[in-house]
Amino acid sequence: MREVVGRDDILLVTLDTLRYDVARRLVAEGRIPHLAAHLPGGAWERRHAPGSFTYASHQAMFAGFLPTPASPGPHPRLFAARFAGSESTAERTWVFDTPDLVSGLAEAGYRTVCVGGVGFFNRRDALGSVLPGMFQEAHWEPSFGVASPTSFEEQVACAEEVVARLPVGRRLFLFVNVSALHQPNWFHAPGASAADGDSVETHAAALEYVDRHIGRLFDAMRSRRRCFAVVCSDHGTTYGDGGYTGHRLAHDAVWTVPYAHFFLEQDAPAPPPATAGAPR
Repeated sequence: MREVVGRDDILLVTLDTLRYDVARRLVAEGRIPHLAAHLPGGAWERRHAPGSFTYASHQAMFAGFLPTPASPGPHPRLFAARFAGSESTAERTWVFDTPDLVSGLAEAGYRTVCVGGVGFFNRRDALGSVLPGMFQEAHWEPSFGVASPTSFEEQVACAEEVVARLPVGRRLFLFVNVSALHQPNWFHAPGASAADGDSVETHAAALEYVDRHIGRLFDAMRSRRRCFAVVCSDHGTTYGDGGYTGHRLAHDAVWTVPYAHFFLEQDAPAPPPATAGAPR
């Protein structure tokens, strides 16, 4: 990351509440071809979330604590605040001297932009202003939120506008919090109704919806120069697992999340989507 920062644009996408088991299953079933085409080795990495709900997890991630590999460590981090005694800061870690990654990248010359999704990014009150307030530029509209059936495509359109108006010589750190997976998500499943409610299957349908539009986001971010992308969940959620519903609780479905990072090469054609049932 010491070579990446200052050279490439950076994209961080958090797929809010996405469960690892659902993300992994949809890759195996060929249902998210656009995401799968970019996953190293064609698979999500299994990691542990730094928090059990959006606010806590993003505070940690913006301090450099991305989801941790789900195997014994220590695991060197990509980004880290300068902190005496850190066991996860390594030679190739990009170290910043500010309290958070966002302001650290701003000091390094990046334009920092947030495209919010769930309520913790809506700037409608003091609490919803903390996380987006870290960025030089922050966007949120009701159409980006959890109740919008078109939330992600609206967010992508906003991101495309951000990229289009930024001078080519200016580096960009773009953060997108994707709200589509979060409850309510029943409206992403064909034929479902509010009376049916949310389930693991409507959660999966929401991920398919995101996959249909994420290629536009990737294309925008590689249009100016090479982009380093991190795509992950901030935490999972429960749908009756063990009697639990929701998150902000200690359950494996909440703490285990999918993660990937990869480069988006400038002007590189997108890999062809895999067809359902095709070998990977």
